[in-house]
Amino acid sequence: MFGRKSTLVSAPRRRGPRDGFSETVIRVVDAIGPAVIGVRRTSRARDLYDGAGSGVIISPDGYALTNNHVVRGAGRIEAILHDGSVALAEVVGADPDTDLALLRLNGRGHASAELGDSDDLKVGELAIAIGNPLGLQATVTAGVISALRRTLRGESGRLIEDVIQTDAALNPGNSGGALVDAHGAVVGINTAIIGGAQGLCFAVPSNTARLVVPELMRDGRVARGWLGIAGQTQGLSRALVRRLNLSAESGVLVVAVAGGGPGEAAGLVEGDVVLKLDGVPTASVDAIHKVLTRERIGRTVELAVLRNGAVTKLKLAVTARPEPKAA
Repeated sequence: MFGRKSTLVSAPRRRGPRDGFSETVIRVVDAIGPAVIGVRRTSRARDLYDGAGSGVIISPDGYALTNNHVVRGAGRIEAILHDGSVALAEVVGADPDTDLALLRLNGRGHASAELGDSDDLKVGELAIAIGNPLGLQATVTAGVISALRRTLRGESGRLIEDVIQTDAALNPGNSGGALVDAHGAVVGINTAIIGGAQGLCFAVPSNTARLVVPELMRDGRVARGWLGIAGQTQGLSRALVRRLNLSAESGVLVVAVAGGGPGEAAGLVEGDVVLKLDGVPTASVDAIHKVLTRERIGRTVELAVLRNGAVTKLKLAVTARPEPKAA
């Protein structure tokens, strides 16, 4: 009428069906998201918040897994539930060797997630991480299983075995959250990222958690064998290996012997090199740790020791590793 062209606003385009990938992630998040919690802590010295992480509830009565480094040395611990409510939590037990801790939340009837079988994972399959990075509740990232059976050095110095590597993005605060497969089963507890790298993230496998949780419920800790020595990996000359027909080119050099410990009782002395424990070659300190499982506590094992250029056999009664002194 006034020389203007009439314009029509088109109706928004109707969305088609979502793709299969999106539908899978949505289904998993709807199922598992309510079981993932935020974990915040206060210092022991002052009742001020000094750290935060994530966790995942694994039973309706409030048992939840998180990382040991998230709750170590905490004063008060709170769990932020999916609906934003806050529940007090206590540490039932912790295992620094696997960087896992078990919490018990107040209340019952909690949404919970199922631990899957991490041994069934295949490289390349979908991996979904749910957690609370930087305090951002219920954050979801997706990627793939990048590699399996990695090893990661734990806080205690021992190697965590069978670690899952994923490129699902993790950030500070994701620690203790869930790594979930396409079927909605928790296959890992997110634990570490490589600083300065992209897409290099790691999770403790669910099958490790399955082994640890019952002991944490029962004893508050995981019992492992102890030799009562301090040692370091020591290379051996090829000539010595050939002369003594040894099965490895290294062993564990004894640098200190704990007074009153099983090593002293067995006759180990500084300068000995442990070559075998219970018939298993011990080419490194990690190899000894791997052999000293709960099953060997209370058993007498044979040590093959290099001493003064010859192999000596000793009998050692394995005891449980003493509990660390509280900080």
